[in-house]
Amino acid sequence: MNEMETDRMTATTEEAAPGRRLTGRGVLVWLFAFFGITFAVNGVFIYFAVSTFPGVEVASSYKAGQQFEGEVTAGKAQAERAWTVDAAVRPAGDDASVEIHFRDKAGADLHGLDVRVRLTHTVDPNHDHSAVLPEVASGTYRAVLSNVKAGMWNLTIEAYRGGERLFMSRNQLRLVR
Repeated sequence: MNEMETDRMTATTEEAAPGRRLTGRGVLVWLFAFFGITFAVNGVFIYFAVSTFPGVEVASSYKAGQQFEGEVTAGKAQAERAWTVDAAVRPAGDDASVEIHFRDKAGADLHGLDVRVRLTHTVDPNHDHSAVLPEVASGTYRAVLSNVKAGMWNLTIEAYRGGERLFMSRNQLRLVR
């Protein structure tokens, strides 16, 4: 071998640039920092998700299941009555006016009902409203609910006579100002 070939085969090492070296301790610190921040952010998101929408439809699923057959029977009786019910929810400033008109199968106005409504917010139960609607005209029941914001709402209408529920309906609506 000549001298030129020997030089090509020789490996040279260079000094590391001055500064901080990455050690096992540094990797461990970075790893803990990364996962610590990830867990903290997830914890904040979970807190806000659970505190703003609890996800509870009924207090006890077991009791709701036991009442199911009664709801089916009540629904069949309601269908046989064949009432016509017209409902309207209209914005009135910061409030909302709820008006419901009931007619029987023959088209005659229904008087003397105990009409109740629940206007429930689709996301935040702190904005829910409920009211008993007095009869203001022949078969027409009306009330004003205060401080109802624009957005998506669920309207539940119930009509009773003598303590017996004769009508129930659930509707979803969008209130626009």
